[in-house]
Amino acid sequence: MSTSIPTNKKEALFNSLKNANTAFQQIYPGDRSERQPVHTLYGGANLFKHDAAKSLGARALEIFENYAPDHNVFGHVFGMDTKTSFSKRIYDKVIAKLKTEAIEDFRIDFEDGYGNRSNEEEDETARTAALEVAKGMQEKTLPPFIGIRIKPFTEEMKERGLRTLDIFVSTLVKETGGKLPDNFVVMLPKVTIPEQPATLASLFDIMEEELKLEKGILKMEMMVETTQAIMAIDGTNPLYRFIKASNGRCIAMHFGTYDYTASCSITARYQEMDHPVCDFAHHMTKVALAHTGIWLSDGATNTMPIGPHRGDALTAAQLMENRDTVHRAWKKGYDHIRHSLWNGFYQGWDLNPAQFPMRYAAVYAFFLESYDDAVERLKTFVDKAARATLIGDVFDDAATGQGLLNYFLRALNSGAITEEEVLVTGLTLDEIRGRSFKKILENRKK
Repeated sequence: MSTSIPTNKKEALFNSLKNANTAFQQIYPGDRSERQPVHTLYGGANLFKHDAAKSLGARALEIFENYAPDHNVFGHVFGMDTKTSFSKRIYDKVIAKLKTEAIEDFRIDFEDGYGNRSNEEEDETARTAALEVAKGMQEKTLPPFIGIRIKPFTEEMKERGLRTLDIFVSTLVKETGGKLPDNFVVMLPKVTIPEQPATLASLFDIMEEELKLEKGILKMEMMVETTQAIMAIDGTNPLYRFIKASNGRCIAMHFGTYDYTASCSITARYQEMDHPVCDFAHHMTKVALAHTGIWLSDGATNTMPIGPHRGDALTAAQLMENRDTVHRAWKKGYDHIRHSLWNGFYQGWDLNPAQFPMRYAAVYAFFLESYDDAVERLKTFVDKAARATLIGDVFDDAATGQGLLNYFLRALNSGAITEEEVLVTGLTLDEIRGRSFKKILENRKK
């Protein structure tokens, strides 16, 4: 075919465009394909023990089996169809998860979950918590992801936050011979200006040099907890400036539901995860950081699934009140988690092991109820070489095809489906993780 554009002029056009495209791709490399935990458990640093994952998992299983003794009760609590195998399938998956890996991520908390104590007490807690982590590393009892939350780098708390981090990491690497746990991260709360993460990144540089750690091994997360983190005084969203200030150290951004709603003057009764002010913050965060590779996490439900009555000699009425209280809290948390998933937030916080059952029930149900439909749609879309398809009354084009790839990757990472259940689509795991129909089709033509 003849064209009118000379080769040299076309190359001149495209050389300039290539530079711009490359710069854009460096800023937006796309979502990371490695596993993202579906939750983070926050616990006071003074309570942390090396075997917390095992003991809290056992407690979660005990609570679950007590208040959901079979899949019929379970299905009724969460509004699942008990006449088919669906509720039993989810129930069995939750049981298996609680038995094998009830906690995916643990944050040893020196902030809200610990409170303001004397400097001497926090110093000692930082030291003993580090020793517990070292023991957990030795005995292989830590969860797959772990980290600490320090106090914020505000003018009032910066010295305390730095000192706790220094004592904790110094004690840990001394005890372990220079090693950190896998997937270790430091959470910086209440970030409002880029200088705060920039200071933490610089502190990491100093600590790695002084403690002879691998350069770049210390990573951070930040928390969105104020309106100023969503919109700066100049009317722009500052979150990407926070990320740039971290100098490549930040891997995730977590939402603080209750601090954020408080900063919006929402009264305590209505400080809920699905409040419209939270949805606004979620969407602003997602738009600001989409495709940058930064993980996003929602916050926590603060209604605990814990009955009001304690003891071994409870009456039938008290046992029933406990059960009803737990079931109501489970369903409320389940709905909140489903709301987060619907908004594209695939991680959230838990504050108590009694919340684990609702967490995994929500995650597994969210993905598995779409599984059969997604398999058919993806197989058809790939078979048609990613051309637009119509299955029943559902139209799929490239954008929804990309959504199908995202579904399988997220479902696999969450544990809702197995590798074998991904492979029935006809795609390989590498193809799913590559997230690109273009590359899939190009490779299959070779």
